Amino acid sequence: MKTVTLPVAYMPLVDAAPLIVAQEMGFAESEGIALDLIAAPSWSSVRDMLAFGRVDAAHLLSPVPVAMALGLGGVTTPVSAVMVLSMNGNVIGVGRTLEARLRQNGYGFDFSDAAAAAQALAQVAEGPMVFGVPFPFSMHTELLRYWFEQTELGGTAVEIRTVPPPLMAEALAAGDIDAFCVGEPWGSVAVDQGSGALLLPGKAIWSFAPEKVLAVRTDWAETEPHLLRRLMRAVWTAGQWLAQPDARTAAAEILSRKTYLDVSPELIDRALHGRFTISGHAEQREVPGFVEFHEGAASFPWRSQARWMAHRLSLRHGLPPEAAMDTAAEVYRSDLYRGHMVAGDADMPGASEKLEGSIRHATAVASQKGQLTLLPDSFFDGRVFDPDAES
Repeated sequence: MKTVTLPVAYMPLVDAAPLIVAQEMGFAESEGIALDLIAAPSWSSVRDMLAFGRVDAAHLLSPVPVAMALGLGGVTTPVSAVMVLSMNGNVIGVGRTLEARLRQNGYGFDFSDAAAAAQALAQVAEGPMVFGVPFPFSMHTELLRYWFEQTELGGTAVEIRTVPPPLMAEALAAGDIDAFCVGEPWGSVAVDQGSGALLLPGKAIWSFAPEKVLAVRTDWAETEPHLLRRLMRAVWTAGQWLAQPDARTAAAEILSRKTYLDVSPELIDRALHGRFTISGHAEQREVPGFVEFHEGAASFPWRSQARWMAHRLSLRHGLPPEAAMDTAAEVYRSDLYRGHMVAGDADMPGASEKLEGSIRHATAVASQKGQLTLLPDSFFDGRVFDPDAES
């Protein structure tokens, strides 16, 4: 089989691991492809490289293909999310000023209770709080806004500002932002540099949120189905490998290389193992399943997840919700996932939509091979998103 090189854009984050591992561990080579991994300086660069043909595929924020389909953000090239690369993996942190106020007020930084964290933060807010996020159309933004809306922070003046992930710690230290939501390892970098403390993992707000997707141009997916199949299989195999506990240390070493994230392996290891140092006081917290690449059908692109994002974006941007949700559902390509992965080891759910937030405990569901268990996907406030009820 002749090896075909595919240019792929990514941001230097822990959740780019499936792509990096696919190349470095030979899973791509086994499929007859090589991934030319191109690090980008910002999420707008990743989006534009994909949209304008500089790359064939991209590690992309999960709401970006939805936003593009809805005509938001200025770039509307049809893009398909063919699989999810990672679930969760974000942290919310605060700068030293807010950290000091929280401690003076007796807050214990339990790192798990989103409602309590919001209440504590609202009590110490003095004037508008500026939160840094990596991109306007991102799960970071949606998690923060959902958290604000459903807690006491809804009555607090909050501004959301875009900061590229590698610059988040610097922006916090400079006082440009008061807090942030960012993917690892950049939250841990802020802690190690003494810029602030971690307040919550993103999964404390939505316990199984689609964070990054493997995105391709829709026309490329249609004209290069064999290459897409090879790419998806290589990435899926990398996710399966990453799910093995004994693979995480090796993965941290690979990701830490100067070519990729260029940070200490120990910082990456925190995210992969879900064991965090949350402050300069060396406080430790554990978050099982902090980032998930494989278990619980993590890579399956649920159309209901796309509908959730579209519903929120439509309300914020004045679009008809039902039409927006229908458009978004066509972007998360469960059909391509089923078609390209059917001959492999992936076990696929019998449905392509579900009630988001309804799974409270690990639950066995109907699937192609009858061996699939979905993981809890609850929202912190107990709400359930039913697309039919929102249309």
